[in-house]
Amino acid sequence: MVTFLSSPQTFFPPHLLGGSLEGHAGISRVQLTQNFLNARSCPEIQGFLYLKEKGKRAWRRLYFFLRRSGFYYSAKGTSKEPRHLQYFADTNESHIYTVTNRKRYNSPTEFGFCVKVPGRRCDRGELCLLCADDEQTRTCWMTAFRLLKLGPQLRLNFQRTQQRESRRSWNGAVGSGGVSESCLVPMDFSGCTGRVIANPTEASMVAEEEAHAWRKKGSLRHSLPSTCPGTGLSTAMHRSQPWFHGQISREEAHRLIVQHGHIDGVFLMRESQRTPESFVLTLSHHHKTKHFLVAPCEEDGQTYFTVDTGQTKFSDLIQLVDFYQINRGVLPCSLKYYCTRVSL
Repeated sequence: MVTFLSSPQTFFPPHLLGGSLEGHAGISRVQLTQNFLNARSCPEIQGFLYLKEKGKRAWRRLYFFLRRSGFYYSAKGTSKEPRHLQYFADTNESHIYTVTNRKRYNSPTEFGFCVKVPGRRCDRGELCLLCADDEQTRTCWMTAFRLLKLGPQLRLNFQRTQQRESRRSWNGAVGSGGVSESCLVPMDFSGCTGRVIANPTEASMVAEEEAHAWRKKGSLRHSLPSTCPGTGLSTAMHRSQPWFHGQISREEAHRLIVQHGHIDGVFLMRESQRTPESFVLTLSHHHKTKHFLVAPCEEDGQTYFTVDTGQTKFSDLIQLVDFYQINRGVLPCSLKYYCTRVSL
């Protein structure tokens, strides 16, 4: 997609652009092809393609038209008259795929592709098979088809990516920390909804108040009597939490994440099998299971836990989980849904 936006003119040969070209006199080819990403206007793609007759091995060479309203072919040469146009496929409801096995379908060239409605089973003889004369023509048709279907969303995603890259490069120029500061934003959650704190003075005051509240909560926890000989309550109270799974393996943690939906934010905490006295935060992000070491560290004789090598410290695992449920921090996403520990 990035390649298309950087040089769209290479994807669409002039002889395949038609229809709306007549109404766009004076507009450059680059600007014209960018219209594919606009939900309101779209240049038309037209040209000859080979169509495989369903249930037969024969192919017909027909003149096709790709418009926002759908995919058509002419039953009479290159005629555009509505009475000669045959409806072929809906770009919004269909997907398009490359066909690599030429011999299997006896296609006239090796540049085949296929249009299929998702969720509908198609036998080999019922597939909507097409074939182009060359690779550039096939690329043009397939790119146009996908842009008609997803163009506005793809452009929005691309613009957001550029904005993030711009912010990241700017933050990298003004910041020298090892952690990406673009994901650390001062927030106020005292109201019904969170808000970004833009005033640096207010942000500093809120940070001091929050730090004092965390220290007070930590002191209260450490002041409670211990129920586990030889250990503090703060190092044992997490065992009663539904997200803590104790001594389970990396493979078992992955299996539990998958069972709970494998969507962004699904997480659990477990004891590390490789690093003594440490824990592992297992998190789902983009359908991948990621593991983050939660290591203990000492400061002024007090033990804390951290996932970012001590830049953010917590007196216990409960405090750590509470924090990352509302702040993404160094994690790829915030903690949203915990995997419940079920006692058998």
